[in-house]
Amino acid sequence: MDVGRRIEAVLDVAVSHAEAPGAPPLLAEAIRYSVFPGGHRIRPRLCLAVARACGDDDPAASDAAAAAIELLHCASLVHDDLPCFDDAPMRRQKPSVHAAFGVPLAVLTGDALIVAAFETLARGAARSPGRLAALVGLVARAVGSPSGIVAGQAWESEPHVDLVEYQQAKTGALFAAATVAGAAAAGAAPLPWRLLGECLGEAYQVADDLRDVACRQEEIGKPAGRDATLGRPNAAALLGMGGALERLRRLTREAVEVIPDCSGQAVMRAEIEAQTRLFLPASLREAA
Repeated sequence: MDVGRRIEAVLDVAVSHAEAPGAPPLLAEAIRYSVFPGGHRIRPRLCLAVARACGDDDPAASDAAAAAIELLHCASLVHDDLPCFDDAPMRRQKPSVHAAFGVPLAVLTGDALIVAAFETLARGAARSPGRLAALVGLVARAVGSPSGIVAGQAWESEPHVDLVEYQQAKTGALFAAATVAGAAAAGAAPLPWRLLGECLGEAYQVADDLRDVACRQEEIGKPAGRDATLGRPNAAALLGMGGALERLRRLTREAVEVIPDCSGQAVMRAEIEAQTRLFLPASLREAA
C-alpha cells in the first residue's frame, strides 16, 4: 500500500469510530466532512517518512501517530475558520464546517477530532506501552500551552505578537510533533528529529503567508488576503515577497541539513525536497 492510501485508510478507521451507532448523525457527518477529502496530508506523510527512516518496526504505532497528527490538524482548521477567529466561509474548495453545519456543531466537531486523535494513538500503540506514553506526551505538547497550536491561536488575541514565536506555535508545533512522533513510534530517540520539524513548520507558514498575499481563493481553497483583513502577522507583508521567498529557500535548505543520521537519510532528504515543493501553488513555485 502506498503512503497516500495508507494514510487515508487509517484516517477512515479513526473517523469510523466516531460514527459508531449512537453518535448524533449530524456530528458524525460533520466529523467525516472535516477530514475528507483532505489536502496534501503533508504532516502525516512527514510522520511516516521519519518512521520509515528509523526502521518503522511497528507500523500500527506509526499509522496511529500519523493519523493523530492529521486529526489534530483538521481540528485546528475547523476552529480556525470559526466566526470568532478567521470567519472563513471556505476550506479545501468547499464550505467550511461552520458554514455547512452551523457554529455549535463546528465547535463540537473540532473538540471531537482532538479526542479522536488521542483515542487513535491509544488504540494503535497499545502493544508498546512505553512508546504510547512517549507519543501522548509529545503530541499533547504540540496541541496545548505554552507552545502548541492552541497557544498559537491565542497569540492572535494578544496586543503584541512576535512573528517567529507566533508561527512556531501555530504551525511549527504540529510539524515538530510529526517528526518526533514518527521517530518515537519507530522506537527511535525523538529529540534529534525536532529541529527538522521546526524548520519545516516555519517554512510551511512562510509559504502559507505567501499564498495569502499572492494567490486567489481558487488556487488555495480558502479566502485569500485574510491576514491583512484581520491584522495578523504575515511574513510576506513584513519581509516583502522577495524576502519571504528567500526565507522559505533558507528554511528548506536548513531542513535538509538537519536530518539526523539514520539508515534512511538519503530517502528522507528526497522526501523533504518533494514535499516542500508542495508548500506553494504552481503559480509561485517558479519564483521559489
